[in-house]
Order: sequence, then structure tokens, then C-alpha cells
Amino acid sequence: MKRVFIIHGWSGSPEGGWLGWLKGALEAEGFKAIAPQMPEADEPKIETWIPFLAELVGEPDEDTFFVGHSIGCQTIMRYLQTIYPKKTGGAVFVAGWFNLKGLEGPDEEKLASSWMTAPINFEKIKTAAGKFLAILSDTDPYVPIGDAEIFKEKLGAEVIIETGKGHFTSDDGAADLPIALEKLLEMAEKK
Repeated sequence: MKRVFIIHGWSGSPEGGWLGWLKGALEAEGFKAIAPQMPEADEPKIETWIPFLAELVGEPDEDTFFVGHSIGCQTIMRYLQTIYPKKTGGAVFVAGWFNLKGLEGPDEEKLASSWMTAPINFEKIKTAAGKFLAILSDTDPYVPIGDAEIFKEKLGAEVIIETGKGHFTSDDGAADLPIALEKLLEMAEKK
């Protein structure tokens, strides 16, 4: 059975906005969709989130897929570099980032800093997943649009830039995200 792990963002929840919708839509397509509440979501830490995801996934294979939102994308990438040379089916990154803007004070900057400065091994990540898609918005208050080029250049990702979607949160009106479902189904060759 194809499995999809849906990883929410900073201060997020697995039911928030489009994430709960996507889980239900994937289950209707026959996937086993797992959308965990990540530990200490208000203070996400690499040393907590990556092992949590690794334990949840267990043994990855090419029928294992990932969808991340915001810092959930960082979590997935950092997890993928730890499973080298194993392979998974692919990953969809929504509002994923390598750099951040618009942080609200020194506490947020300190928390985000470790995620932005800890090295990422793009070659291992590319080896660990068959396909990548990054969905970004031209009005995201946190993700610089220039990060789209990093996804393309470093991961060979297909990049889709949505218009006026903000950070793809409930506050931005993101109750569903059909493009993520469509592309994940293509990735899993389940159309």
C-alpha cells in the first residue's frame, strides 16, 4: 500500500487548513495517509522532529511519499538525507523554504536559525526521493520567492508558483489544495 506522510508547519496541526482535506482525499484514493501532530509544534527543533518522523515512517520504500508545509518541508528534507541510499517515491513541498523573512522577533529568529544554518546534503536528498514538487506563493510573507530557484537547482524539483495564496494557511483561505493532490497522484502513478 502506498503511504503518504503529511507534515504540518511551525505552530501547525495535522487538521489545519488544506492538510486535513488532503489526508481525506488521499485516503479516498486508497492511500494510507498519516498526518501526525509533530512534537512541541510551537518550538520545532531539528533534533526532535527528524527522529520523530523517522520512527513514524519505519522502513521507507518507493511506495512512501511525503507532503510538507513550511518547516514540515525542512523536516522531510532533513529526514531524507538520513536514509541514504534508500529510496522513497517523492515529496511535495508547500511553502517550503531555505531562507525566511518576516519573523516576529528574536525568539522566532533564534528558533529558525538552526533550521536555516544546519547543513543540508542535497545529493543525498535527491537520491532518497524519486521526484520533488515545490508549491510556492507570490504573496508568501515568510518565504522569499527566490527559494524557488533553490528547489529547482539543488533538487531538480518542479516548481509551481500560485498567485495570492500567502503562506497556504487557513488565514490565507487555503481550505484545500487540489494541485498538491493532483501532483501527488501523478508522482505515485495513480491517475
